[in-house]
Amino acid sequence: MLEYVKTILQKVSFSKHLFERELKKGIRYLLPAELEEFRDWCYDSFGFSHRPILNRYFSPLY
Repeated sequence: MLEYVKTILQKVSFSKHLFERELKKGIRYLLPAELEEFRDWCYDSFGFSHRPILNRYFSPLY
């Protein structure tokens, strides 16, 4: 499921609205063990363009 969520986020990264919606869904779908890897990947891949959105969804986890 992790690879699927990554693929979706890459495809919708052009839109902040779609990115946020898919990120929210992706976090719900992933197993707790996958969340740390997913978080790191998100910041590496989208930290430059979607950092405020990522901070909003990942701050409560850590």
